[in-house]
Amino acid sequence: MGDKKVVELLVNGGQANAGPPLGPALGPLGINTMAVVNKINELTKDYAGMKVPVKISVDTEDKTFDVSVGTPTASALIVAELKIEKGSGTPNTVKVGNLSMEQMVRIAKIKRHELLAPTLKKATKEMLGTCVSLGVTVEGKDPREVQKEIDAGNYEQLFGSE
Repeated sequence: MGDKKVVELLVNGGQANAGPPLGPALGPLGINTMAVVNKINELTKDYAGMKVPVKISVDTEDKTFDVSVGTPTASALIVAELKIEKGSGTPNTVKVGNLSMEQMVRIAKIKRHELLAPTLKKATKEMLGTCVSLGVTVEGKDPREVQKEIDAGNYEQLFGSE
């Protein structure tokens, strides 16, 4: 086991290439940059159009590497789910889209392992908070309204028995 060098970068899902930031970061380590790029693209293809955190761990002696992929930010997941470019610049007045509760729970499941939320219900409420700042409505309502509905026991069927 040689020295381990860890490179952490944000890449466009499924679109990493040997140019910056990857090439310059990996070049000095003497490993096959294209092999790393191909591995990253394979692991991030489901996140096309989103920035994805990637960690590349390189053994500088035997030139082996390991790639681990984080999940895109909550904002990126919500924006991608809506198939829009970005959130609203003025979220209080301009709404950029609407998601269903099913979509919100799916996003919460993707992000859950990174959140401090102990339950899927709390993780979903956290994702609803992100919707507020992006100008996204949920079930046609202000996400804060939906958070109250969750507290009132609505949508229980979506959370299953945690």
